[in-house]
Amino acid sequence: MKDNQAKYPQLRFKGFTDPWEQRKLGKMGYTFTGLSGKTKEDFGHGNAKFVTYMNVFSSPVSNSEMVENVEVDSKQHQVEYGDVFFTTSSETPQEVGMSSVWLETAENIYLNSFCFGYHPMVEFDPYYLAFMLRSPVIRKKFMLLAQGISRYNISKNKVMEMLLPVPEIVEQQKIGSFFKQLDDTITLHQRKLAMLKELKQGYLQKMFPKNGSKFPQLRFAGFADAWEQRKLTEIVNRVNKSSNSDVLPKVEFEDIVSGEGRLNKDISSKLDSRKGTLFESENILYGKLRPYLKNWLFPDFEGVALGDFWVFEATDVSVPSFDYYLIQSDDYQKVANDTSGTKMPRSDWKNVSSTDFAIPSKDEQKQIGTFFKQLDNTITLHQRKLDLLKEQKKGFLQKMFV
Repeated sequence: MKDNQAKYPQLRFKGFTDPWEQRKLGKMGYTFTGLSGKTKEDFGHGNAKFVTYMNVFSSPVSNSEMVENVEVDSKQHQVEYGDVFFTTSSETPQEVGMSSVWLETAENIYLNSFCFGYHPMVEFDPYYLAFMLRSPVIRKKFMLLAQGISRYNISKNKVMEMLLPVPEIVEQQKIGSFFKQLDDTITLHQRKLAMLKELKQGYLQKMFPKNGSKFPQLRFAGFADAWEQRKLTEIVNRVNKSSNSDVLPKVEFEDIVSGEGRLNKDISSKLDSRKGTLFESENILYGKLRPYLKNWLFPDFEGVALGDFWVFEATDVSVPSFDYYLIQSDDYQKVANDTSGTKMPRSDWKNVSSTDFAIPSKDEQKQIGTFFKQLDNTITLHQRKLDLLKEQKKGFLQKMFV
């Protein structure tokens, strides 16, 4: 019964009912080595290209642009369309034997010396092969082959003994096409998300004055007055109320997505009696430790900030949402990153608090805050869609291979 279960995936396309054949990798092709006998003088120039280690490690399908120049001789093995590359070493057993399929027809391409290659001699759909080798059931097999203590390696001969699922080619093509389309959709969402983040950075640069100017490069219609220079302590108050409440959620650096101002987990049940700074809805949390990490948050709930946070509240001259984006502006980031300490750099409150920043009227502040909040909401929505697609892919990889 167990043997039969191993031959049938949990989820498959209609019309396919035959059991999957299990075949040894070494019986279906041969291995080849990466570059050998090279010195550092051979790299960085030459007419040939080689596929980098990170290219293999990072994706089930190799990126044709992640190649680098190298001088080669006739003894080296050129890679071909459909070849599979495997990493041989890693710091953790979970990351040994990462695979990537080469789907380019370009000549004079070689493999880096920290991987070995595999050339199939039987018909495989290359996309099926790419995603099957990255599926949880196959990755688990590679992990079991990992040997070492501080550095883990795999034996090429052991890999060739590995049994792999081989359905008929038509079913392979269906599976390969499905995962390729899913990956293409994920890539499209990643590009859209990256474009939105770049758009936000562009607006932050143009909608806040720079270098002492009183006029931003870009502003909403109906606003023409000069912005007023004020010290940070006139714009926000620093909140210093401490609390060890065990009924309020706790926020730590590890809970915040760096540079995005959103929580990476549900902290509503993160209740304990540790002591921190009490914050209210629409206060601003700014991580003063290693400020380059950009740990900031604009919460819509009451809680306790643990660790090296400054908590700000708006004064009578400012609007909370505007203040939140002010601290993300180039002018604020420049002074906040003028840190003290080397191993544990922290923003200098005396320096930051005494610095002048330009602010407009409260009506214009509200417009700016609303604009960026809507943009952040759009970014969050796209991030959630992307996360959902990745979770769906993870589930399909789990269920569609044996």
